[in-house]
Amino acid sequence: MALPPILSWEGLGLQQGGRWLFGGPDTGGIDVHIGPRDRLALIGRNGAGKTTLFRLIDNRIEADRGIRKVKPGTRVVMLEQEPDFTGCDTLMDFALRGEHPPAQYEVEAIAGQLGIDMTTAAAGASGGEKRRAAIARALAQEPDVLLMDEPTNHLDLAAIDWLEDWLSRYKGAFMVISHDRTFLKRLTTATLWLDRGSMRRKDVGFGGYEAWEEQVYAEEARAAERLDARLKLEAHWLERGVTARRKRNQGRLEKLWQMRAARAAMINPQGTAKLQLAAGTEFKSKSVIVADKIGKSYGDRKVIRDFSLRIQRGDRIGVVGSNGAGKTTLLKLLTGEIAPDSGTVEISPKLAGVMIDQQRSLMEPDRTVRQVLAEGGDWIDVGDTRKHVQGYLKEFLFDPAIVDAKVGTLSGGERSRLLLAREFARKSNLLVLDEPTNDLDLETLDLLQEVIADYDGTVLIVSHDRDFLDRTVTITLGLDGTGYVDVVAGGYEDWEAKRTRKMSKPAKASGAQRSADSTAPAPQKESKKLSYKDQRDYELLPERIEELERAIARGEEILSDPELYAKDPQRFANISQGLEDARAEKDAAEERWLMLAEQVEG
Repeated sequence: MALPPILSWEGLGLQQGGRWLFGGPDTGGIDVHIGPRDRLALIGRNGAGKTTLFRLIDNRIEADRGIRKVKPGTRVVMLEQEPDFTGCDTLMDFALRGEHPPAQYEVEAIAGQLGIDMTTAAAGASGGEKRRAAIARALAQEPDVLLMDEPTNHLDLAAIDWLEDWLSRYKGAFMVISHDRTFLKRLTTATLWLDRGSMRRKDVGFGGYEAWEEQVYAEEARAAERLDARLKLEAHWLERGVTARRKRNQGRLEKLWQMRAARAAMINPQGTAKLQLAAGTEFKSKSVIVADKIGKSYGDRKVIRDFSLRIQRGDRIGVVGSNGAGKTTLLKLLTGEIAPDSGTVEISPKLAGVMIDQQRSLMEPDRTVRQVLAEGGDWIDVGDTRKHVQGYLKEFLFDPAIVDAKVGTLSGGERSRLLLAREFARKSNLLVLDEPTNDLDLETLDLLQEVIADYDGTVLIVSHDRDFLDRTVTITLGLDGTGYVDVVAGGYEDWEAKRTRKMSKPAKASGAQRSADSTAPAPQKESKKLSYKDQRDYELLPERIEELERAIARGEEILSDPELYAKDPQRFANISQGLEDARAEKDAAEERWLMLAEQVEG
């Protein structure tokens, strides 16, 4: 039996700029209920009002309508996306300020586990240090309801792992806004979807969100077609083409797996010599960057040791590791921004790079969107094609009407998306992305993955977003802080699997052996013997999936009759329910078969 909520908003409505952000009078408002152990993902496009909803739940702003109910004694704490450190000399000053500050020893205990010195001056602290200080402050308050707005932004992998572990043991309720799919899948058990001013809830974690989203959009599309309404021309779900985009992305993922397999063949022991090629015909025709036994030190610390890699045209390289492990140094070495202390880096003279850094330094707040994209004009050159600036904005999920808005009025996510639109228009054959997923919503991440997949040149990505790397890169360079770099064909999961295997083995006897291992491939996954039931499912599910596809096609054909509902509403309802059940069974069958296929094929 479900426990009663400890916090709720009923009939919630809020106006912004003369329009209802959500819950207008015609909709009756939105309802939000938080139970004592809820693990909620809050999903919605940038601008949908997710952060505003957090502020309403935390009672920081007043609603225009609705009733807020809170169980007496409930402590609500909000971890903001961009906490304000104004007036704080140190990180500890920030942690202890406020009406109900936490105990200092509690802050210090959590900060110690996160590896952050709270005596650090706030003015000079990095984004990662400020984020960990904000987490220590929030968790030390022992909240009953914890609201987290992009909690993994600026965190390294070790800090993300720590936070996931803490939340898995947390006895209160939390709601989280995040672009980090892996984080959401691991922790959430229910999803709130804020969409076009309304709120939907489904008691399924983020892992089931995309199937639910596609089902809702498909149902709306069919309803619009039956009503012959202008909705089918205007609604966002139709412009986005959810189903079509997913199918395209499946094709891109298949291509990505093929590229990974090809690079794995080059990285294996038989192909190691190819990594050492010097300049010449082979270099000019295929390679864009060749690093040969490079090293870099700062003082007594070896940041990069004896690293070799040949980067080919079209490679997508992911760079991962803890903060301070040397990711930025490695990136600068590979792009020629700094020189190695030992070894050589040869860069193709035809390489023309575009750098998109995490500081978003090009976005001047007083410039308009039109000035940023088209120097104030109506047209923008995208590669060799000239496009109207408003049409180009639509490609990056913007309302064309914002073309004369100032950059300073855009949200953090919109500014990041605008920067991507600007930089991807420039001619280049090397793209360098430093934490590109910060401040982006899930739809923009999907778009960014598409753009990277279709990009003709080479891509270097530094990111802590595990799912993003798994969907985009062909090679992962993993830094462990000792100066050695693991080269793994594949994404984050492939590197993590190799790291886990290495940790379970005795350490190498010498640096030379470690370096040789850095260019060896991740061992192939062993095929797993299936149980009798699993083997039967593996053999029979493809046939069942085909049966369901035929049943779905028949049902959709019957429902295409515009007069069916009027003639026989009960039959219409039965077929609609049958279609919903068939689609759900098909999705589950496909997931099950793919899981078994991975075990069989290793």
